[in-house]
Amino acid sequence: MRTATRTTMTRWIPAETVIARLDQGGDENVVWLDAGAQADPSGSAPLEGHPRRSLIGWGSRVVRASVHEPGSVDDAWRTVSASLSQKRQDADPLGWWGWIGYGVAAYLLAPGDAGWADALGDPSHPDLALLEVDRALVFDHDAGTVELVLMGEENAGWADGLTGWWATADDRPLPEPGPAPRSRAEWADTGHGYLDLIARCQSAIRDGDAFVMCLTTSARVHGVAEDDLTIYRRLRRSSPAPRASFLRLEGVSFLSSTPETFLTVDTSGLATSMPIKGTRPRGADRVDDEALIDDLAASPKEHAENLMIVDLMRNDLSRVAVPGSVEVTELFGVHTYEHVHQLVSTVRAQLPPEVTAVDVVRSTFPPGSMTGAPKHSVVSMLARWEATPRGIYSGAVGRFGLDGSLDLSVVIRSIVLDPATRIASIGVGGGITASSVPLEELDEIRTKAAALLAVLGAGPVAGDHSTRQRSVCSSLDVSLT
Repeated sequence: MRTATRTTMTRWIPAETVIARLDQGGDENVVWLDAGAQADPSGSAPLEGHPRRSLIGWGSRVVRASVHEPGSVDDAWRTVSASLSQKRQDADPLGWWGWIGYGVAAYLLAPGDAGWADALGDPSHPDLALLEVDRALVFDHDAGTVELVLMGEENAGWADGLTGWWATADDRPLPEPGPAPRSRAEWADTGHGYLDLIARCQSAIRDGDAFVMCLTTSARVHGVAEDDLTIYRRLRRSSPAPRASFLRLEGVSFLSSTPETFLTVDTSGLATSMPIKGTRPRGADRVDDEALIDDLAASPKEHAENLMIVDLMRNDLSRVAVPGSVEVTELFGVHTYEHVHQLVSTVRAQLPPEVTAVDVVRSTFPPGSMTGAPKHSVVSMLARWEATPRGIYSGAVGRFGLDGSLDLSVVIRSIVLDPATRIASIGVGGGITASSVPLEELDEIRTKAAALLAVLGAGPVAGDHSTRQRSVCSSLDVSLT
């Protein structure tokens, strides 16, 4: 059996500095699970349920799958499951790190249906990509320490090189990323087209075919001139989030500032999900901000939307959990981030020993906050109506641990960049209910898109999240028109 070893590094160097200094060629598979710029030792306290450590992982083996390739998703699950079967308690946080794109829903909900695969899976990149991480750096933001974790004697030479570099590395802060070159976004839907889709969703809800539907759209930015790490560094400053991530796998770069926990499982089998439904922009000042918080906390529409997703998650977890163990420990909590306030609930369940992390993902994916309820019929309807496949967006990103743990975030507030074509894409959406006000829903997705497009040079100046941003949202050159 391969042995896991741990070494405490001689000093603190921020994860951003490490990955930038080591990433000279830009072509190595790497995953950075980032607790956010605010999580460094001098940063603010985290929200409950969010990590206080950042992880950088490397490996040489990637498992990939596409719903357009029959059998590839099954093969990927088998490979990962076999690797995790021994539950190596000494190996935290090593394991399989990467993304499970929304397209995998076609495999789980309608296996063998080519129509679903075409509607949900984006053929331009893998629907599932997981890196077998056997080398990792663990940045403990509370202790201010960095630990190197390795699996296997074959990595000893690599470790020696890293520790030698660490002793003399330039740990000065990196130069701040400058403004992004100006660009323009191309939307999959016009504003009027999106309003028509909202009307179609509300018609389905009135007819009893759905309770809530998470409608999405997408935008593309062509000719992106900057490298992926520069864009991500700008994103983590303008939109810091406790579950951010930077991935470079299989020739695709994934940059995310998501705050939403899809699913975690600890080594005792306790599963936790923290769905987000309900959004308000930040205010221009404290009084405006508090008024927006109060409005969100008291909104019957947002409560209904959030509760539907909570019930959906309870149902999904109950299929694999110990009977009677599913509970809601937080309902309708307001969490505040750089650009928005959001309504968050927490669902927990105890898994029996025979249920693995892969089992619980197969039972709960895709995240209910990105589908609506009932899940199967809503996914089917939206697959027919939405203009483009969601691809990675609306899926999950994170890691399967060799110790049996799981830590996945929902893919929202994210950019997918193809370095070969220099095309960046984003997805945005919102939950539609019978009481939704269409123009407010349109404004919500503009608010969500603005911060992402800004770091690509296709929106307002990064960091502008005031009422002024909301008031000009409809006139931005990147807005839906």
